[in-house]
Amino acid sequence: MKALILNTTKAIVLATTLFSCSKTETTPIPQVEPYSAQQNIEPQPVEKAPEVSVSTDASKHEGLKLIEGTDCLTCHKIDSKLIGPSYQEVAAKYTDADLDMLAQKIIDGGKGNWGEIPMTPHTGLSKENVRQMVKYILSLKK
Repeated sequence: MKALILNTTKAIVLATTLFSCSKTETTPIPQVEPYSAQQNIEPQPVEKAPEVSVSTDASKHEGLKLIEGTDCLTCHKIDSKLIGPSYQEVAAKYTDADLDMLAQKIIDGGKGNWGEIPMTPHTGLSKENVRQMVKYILSLKK
């Protein structure tokens, strides 16, 4: 009899807990007043963005996007050492002439250039994608 009462009590406590935890509270969504053509609003001057090279900017963006889609940021940061060197340290040490060598090193992995902690190979990445990533890293040269 005690076991039945104990099991019933546990069931009631469990049901109460589940019910109280499953309550969803909502916050009202603010409504925006519709635009009225009768409002007399003066247009604000728009600042023009500085002219930049589209190809350079696009390749930087593409390289960063590719890096963010991999495990690279687990060991590297842009401006400070984590497990491996920062991307700015890599950019300071190498030039555009080293692009293919660095791309191959990312694909093959290795150790020794920055200490004894090895960089894991990234054999699943295409050579062209890795080249874009290296171009971005080298663009961080101060």
